[in-house]
Amino acid sequence: MNAPLQHGTRTHKGVTFADLRDPSEVARIESFVAEQDGSVFHRPTWLAAIERGTGQRALGLVAERAGKLTGWLPLSDVHSPFFGRALVSSGFGVGGGPLTIADGDGEALCRAAEELALRRSVGTIDLRGGVAPADWTSISTAHCNFARDLAADDEAELLAIPRKARAEVRKGLRNELEIAVGSGPADRAAHYAVYSESVRNLGTPVFPRALFDAVLDGFGEDADILTVRHEGEPVASVLSLYHRGAVMPYWGGGRFVARHLRGNEIMYYELMRHARGRGCTRFDFGRSKTESGPYFFKKNWGFEPEPLTYSSWSAPGVTPRNIDPTDDGYSRGIELWKRLPLPLANTIGPFIARGLG
Repeated sequence: MNAPLQHGTRTHKGVTFADLRDPSEVARIESFVAEQDGSVFHRPTWLAAIERGTGQRALGLVAERAGKLTGWLPLSDVHSPFFGRALVSSGFGVGGGPLTIADGDGEALCRAAEELALRRSVGTIDLRGGVAPADWTSISTAHCNFARDLAADDEAELLAIPRKARAEVRKGLRNELEIAVGSGPADRAAHYAVYSESVRNLGTPVFPRALFDAVLDGFGEDADILTVRHEGEPVASVLSLYHRGAVMPYWGGGRFVARHLRGNEIMYYELMRHARGRGCTRFDFGRSKTESGPYFFKKNWGFEPEPLTYSSWSAPGVTPRNIDPTDDGYSRGIELWKRLPLPLANTIGPFIARGLG
């Protein structure tokens, strides 16, 4: 069962292993994702960026009927000496899972993923969305997503924010903060400096800078960085994705100084303005752990939580991996990480974080 699966190999009931090195196959899958209103994490472009930025292999399974593509399951083969190994749909994303148009193809894709996992000696499969087989483990209480439509203009956008949060934005608007949007070297350097410090302060390792570069390079105009500066120094920054008329602030953070400057509030408000200016109609605030600090921050901005269903499968005798940074088992490590000098955290962190997936 551990023989490698070749591209085009038929696995389970019409499901085959996709050749993501073939541009025509990638284009076919990209078209399918667009036609089915799939998430940005269903796109082969996302999988390729993850592979380039972290080394985690991009894989995928397709279902076909009478030569027509009817289902797609994006996968990243995520492996780590710290967190074990898993097939993840979709790696480093908050969405994914089977994308299908024909009855039964979702289960067929999942069964084929089980076979693929066993062939590759992978003990766990994680689905971030989509319908899983009944014998898989599913949970809908751990995470929520937050999204709403953008308002018609700047003042309406402010009024759409509840009173207390709106007051914080107005305070930030009175500060002398500069806003820059782009994806050039200066934007990338500012973002990584702020983001790496932010996650260190939260006690988590930073992703490799190569991951952010790969996403920006792969998505082109569908990704950018917005940075808030005070007296020329970056205090808050976010890398956002654009997909189907929505903006998604995905990797963002702020330094401690951003708190009294209301830098984070200004960052998100200015991103709303920027996204509207480029034609977006929806603001996808993304995923947060249920009842966490970010969860309540987004609720305070007037966003309603939408529970996310994630599912997993484990081979017999295999304990599912645990990559939840809020788990009690990681609490001591988190406190130690917060005290690391930033240069040391930025040196060690990427080797750990590239296996989180």
